[in-house]
Amino acid sequence: MYKGKKILITGGTGSLGQALTKRLLKEDVDTIRIYSRNENKQVMMESQFQDSRLRFLIGDIRDLPRLKRALEDVDIVFHTAALKHVPLIEYNPFEAVKTNVLGTQNIIEACIDENVEIAVGVGTDKAVSPLNAYGATKLLMEKLFVTASNFLSKDKHKTKFVALRYGNVLGSSGSVIPKFLNQISTEQKITITDENMTRFNITMDEALDFILKAASSTHGGEIFVPKLKAYTLKDVKKVLFDQFCKIKEEKIPIRPGEKMHEVLINKDEMKFVLETDTMYVILNPNMDKEKIKEFYFNYNQVNHMTEYSSDKVKKIPQDEFKRILLNNNLIKKSE
Repeated sequence: MYKGKKILITGGTGSLGQALTKRLLKEDVDTIRIYSRNENKQVMMESQFQDSRLRFLIGDIRDLPRLKRALEDVDIVFHTAALKHVPLIEYNPFEAVKTNVLGTQNIIEACIDENVEIAVGVGTDKAVSPLNAYGATKLLMEKLFVTASNFLSKDKHKTKFVALRYGNVLGSSGSVIPKFLNQISTEQKITITDENMTRFNITMDEALDFILKAASSTHGGEIFVPKLKAYTLKDVKKVLFDQFCKIKEEKIPIRPGEKMHEVLINKDEMKFVLETDTMYVILNPNMDKEKIKEFYFNYNQVNHMTEYSSDKVKKIPQDEFKRILLNNNLIKKSE
């Protein structure tokens, strides 16, 4: 579905944006427009990729006129731009609202006006029953995406809007493993909150597979969630203690707004959830029942769980978790 398409990625110079660009270039796309505020990262990315199909556009998703110009003749939009660091957003919530909420509204309006085929909003587990400002803004991002079709004129507009929800990508900026590794490399104590804390595990390759599959599977107005295993903080610590010598730890309190366990689908959403072998889909409650039967005929109703939470799914065995870290170059093989 991507062959010959013109694609725009907001936040395209971020870790997900760059990985998504690399994958899409293998799909024989026409062009990929990288839309972001950071000119230095754009220069570095252009030098690294050196592909004539890339276009680098400096712009902010807060700027609707600039977005509309950037989206001219675009077929597919992947919206990854956001303010994401929880403590900074707790301190600067007004800015998070401007980017994560009003910026998303701008994306939607520009996609409708420019008649984009598909717009994919990349969300987070923190949008589920949010405890912090970041989660609250990403919940609103989801709500805007799944209700965007309400503003479409059937005679004039065709855009399908879909939201995606998953946790931190393994090894991504701000996640626990790079933080521990940085502490070890600088001979600091690793800071442990609670060993029983759990997190869903998804690698960058798995995230990319999920994003592209969901984009090609959407009817419009859904939230897609991948099926994942989880790990405990205790598992992370054991692997690192086994890998490195003389590690010391320090117990610290859980950060404000941080959860013991990640929840990707809460109890109240479960009645709207269907599944395949690889992912769940949370349906829009306002969707016509006959259309649901017609479009999701190969999906099954979920009746085996009441909540999709990282403490309730299968945990990754320690040896398998170590292999995952090795394969993703987060740790090196012991001599």
